[in-house]
Amino acid sequence: MERVKVFVTRRLFDEAINLIEEYADVEVFESEEEPAPYELILEKVREIDGLLCLLTDKIDTRIIEGGERLKVVSNYAVGYDNIDVETATKKGIYVTNTPGVLTETTADLAWAILMAIARRVAEADRYVRGGKWVHAWGPKMMLGIDVHSKTLGIVGLGRIGSAVARRAKGFNMKVIYYDIFRREDLEKELGLEFKPLDELLSKADFITLHVPLTKDTYHLIGEREFSLMKRTAFLINTSRGAVVDEKALYKALKGRRITGAALDVFEKEPIDPDNPLLELDNVVLTPHIGSASIETRKKMAMMAAENLVSVLRGEEPPNLVNPEVREVRPLKPRS
Repeated sequence: MERVKVFVTRRLFDEAINLIEEYADVEVFESEEEPAPYELILEKVREIDGLLCLLTDKIDTRIIEGGERLKVVSNYAVGYDNIDVETATKKGIYVTNTPGVLTETTADLAWAILMAIARRVAEADRYVRGGKWVHAWGPKMMLGIDVHSKTLGIVGLGRIGSAVARRAKGFNMKVIYYDIFRREDLEKELGLEFKPLDELLSKADFITLHVPLTKDTYHLIGEREFSLMKRTAFLINTSRGAVVDEKALYKALKGRRITGAALDVFEKEPIDPDNPLLELDNVVLTPHIGSASIETRKKMAMMAAENLVSVLRGEEPPNLVNPEVREVRPLKPRS
């Protein structure tokens, strides 16, 4: 029986590649930093059965239509807005992701950048490195904002939002949340209060975003929403960049309509070197490292590999994004 072929768009951990190689001939784009060029993926997809890609790879209609042999697209991410899932489903292509594994790690990062902006950690680091610390500290030097005992507003109470809420208990914070689905179980467990979005925005001292990017959440936070926030408020985004209107955010930060922001995600990634947000001191910026711990990234790689291999073996993948694909192409175990 002819061995199946797989293309991996970035160099992953060896354990994951070794797992795939047990079942398929694997070609890897040998880079840990630069993404595989779009035209290369378009070329490779014509001759492969499985594709393991990253969130930065645009797997659009053109690529999917070109994959005559393609059976599975395994995304090395929780989100999958980089994939045309609808077209994939119509063509009988299984789409998988890596949920759950990065929940706690991303929640850690949300808290890290929340505290960094509240206490001006990145700004203070630049201050010291820039040789500006020439006198002993004074009573008004580098004043930040207390985190403890404040009101935390969580927009999106899924896995990561819930993990962020649990951490807030240690800071004695009042936690309010908004979600399209009310979670009365978590309200009781964690002492949360549900609020409509506008009310949350007007009452929270820290607003942290944990929603997927959909047509309904695109620019969920824009100029109108910033106008509702306290002038002392901080915005934290570790979800998807396009959930926030960056032009409106820049205007709010520049004009001190809100006090600060901390962003791990951006509308365009990597961020443009001329993005005006880079000019501001009241924003902390990190390069989409929410899941970037050694332990979590390895687990993600293994999960993506297992998802891919399962479909190639004709078995149900552990994390299927488009279950309706079963009706288009039922899986049959390979003999």
